[in-house]
Amino acid sequence: MLQHFQPDGGLDVPVAGYLLHRQQRQTLYYMRLIEHEIPKLVAFRKPFVPPTAATPLVIRSVDFAGEQHPLTAKRSVVVPVAHLPLRNEVAFHRAKLLAGVRWMPGPPRDSGVSADEDAAKHGFIKIACEDFPRANMNLKWISDTLDKLVLEANAEGEAPYQRLPLDTRHLDSKVRKSKKGDHIRGRGGLRPSLKDFPTEWLPKRQENVISSILPSQ
Repeated sequence: MLQHFQPDGGLDVPVAGYLLHRQQRQTLYYMRLIEHEIPKLVAFRKPFVPPTAATPLVIRSVDFAGEQHPLTAKRSVVVPVAHLPLRNEVAFHRAKLLAGVRWMPGPPRDSGVSADEDAAKHGFIKIACEDFPRANMNLKWISDTLDKLVLEANAEGEAPYQRLPLDTRHLDSKVRKSKKGDHIRGRGGLRPSLKDFPTEWLPKRQENVISSILPSQ
């Protein structure tokens, strides 16, 4: 039977040629999709409407085109403090204190929020969560935490919070890590010191000692 098989004379394509043909077929397939299917997406086009005070939250998510990844359940929320329903300037200051390291004077680079004058008046708060297996659970935790923050910031009383300065050590650390020279020679701003601590929070004996040490303001 072997005499019936004619030698191909080296005309067959090697394995690398078959791989190249398969790659070309895949490229042509996606080129056809771009030419015939992509124009149909124009029907789903929506005009961009910037967020207003009625919708201050900006939710950020990550998707890997349908692939399973632990990061797809993570949700991040950025909100301008000026757009939160806070009653007065004391509540704004208290919200910044409660936010801690999650407060920043400017919007995060990946937030999609523009630093306009009205929104950036009191800075921004960013809260992220990836502790739960589903995205809606993480978003619900962020929403509940933000509601608690607003409720606590609008609480009456606790006047000493008005004199407590903001802790900006996380901002100073970020400036130092960027290594752009803004952290040298006091360019990063003034840090809170002992003179900024409310003396009425101290016992009477310690208050007298501290008052004698601090310079007169």
